[in-house]
Amino acid sequence: MKAKDEQRLRRKTRIRGRVTGTAERPRLTVFRSAKNIYAQVIDDVLGSTLVSVGTLSPTVRDTVKEDRKLDAARKVGEAVAKLCLEKNITKVVFDRNGYVYQENNRVGALADGARKAGLSF
Repeated sequence: MKAKDEQRLRRKTRIRGRVTGTAERPRLTVFRSAKNIYAQVIDDVLGSTLVSVGTLSPTVRDTVKEDRKLDAARKVGEAVAKLCLEKNITKVVFDRNGYVYQENNRVGALADGARKAGLSF
């Protein structure tokens, strides 16, 4: 049996073959570590990051200090959506980055927070 990281990287490669971000619809990608979660909005055509937010970002760090990981992920989703709307980005392509997407996990909570704040996937 392969290690979890190897399995995730294989899923990630498979997903990235289908999902690309453009200027009209950039890619919202998620990275989660054991303690933190990060989200980036990327234009793959230019190869540039348009928006980046994580639990360690100065705008979010103080609001998630004593939250559970799930609530912190939801707040990161709301923060990334707010920054996207300021840059006139309303539609994105969601890239789960090989992680399992469920409504009751951190990746799903981040996506849910972004949707509630005004982004559409």
